[in-house]
Amino acid sequence: MSEPAIWYFDIISPFAHLALTRLDAVAAQREVIMRPIVFGAVLKHWGQLGPAEIVPKRVHTYRLVTHMAATMGVPFRFPPAHPFNPLAMLRLLTALDGREAAVREAFRLVWGEGRDASDPAVLAQVAAAAGAPEAVAGISDQTVKDALRQATEEAVAAGIFGVPSLLIDGEIFWGLDAMAMAQDYLTEPERFLGGEIARVSRLPVGLQRQA
Repeated sequence: MSEPAIWYFDIISPFAHLALTRLDAVAAQREVIMRPIVFGAVLKHWGQLGPAEIVPKRVHTYRLVTHMAATMGVPFRFPPAHPFNPLAMLRLLTALDGREAAVREAFRLVWGEGRDASDPAVLAQVAAAAGAPEAVAGISDQTVKDALRQATEEAVAAGIFGVPSLLIDGEIFWGLDAMAMAQDYLTEPERFLGGEIARVSRLPVGLQRQA
């Protein structure tokens, strides 16, 4: 029996909101586990800046994702500020074991309606969507914090470098653009075992930029 796919995400990512609308097609082929992780910690591990930390890229990214949402017909509105601190929401979703109802409600509120992810009313609504309103009280528990940290460390150990990312059979499919490739992999995994995809997977490095 095939292992479930893992969808790693952070509520801070608007692209995760769009990718979530494509996740059902993947779930129709393979069970999907939704797992919150801390994007900032992933960036730190790989020595990267986030798109919002590069001034001109920040504006471009915001315009791009807004345009993409409109093209896809996905309700979309930026929250009051970005980047924002996602930890309260990530801990809540961790406490709720990444339940799909809670994850979808979180993205709907934060990116569909432009709500503040740390607003107690928003957190309460997300917990209620999962049928566990008591979960809000547990987001400060050390066990929840440790579970989120562990999930992030496991993601990095698996090679995850950005969000959202699907991990399927050890293969990483990063971002909204890769959702179609993930579906193709699930349909014809042999395409990833040979041909040009296999060749570029082993392509040698020709030049390394000096620091």
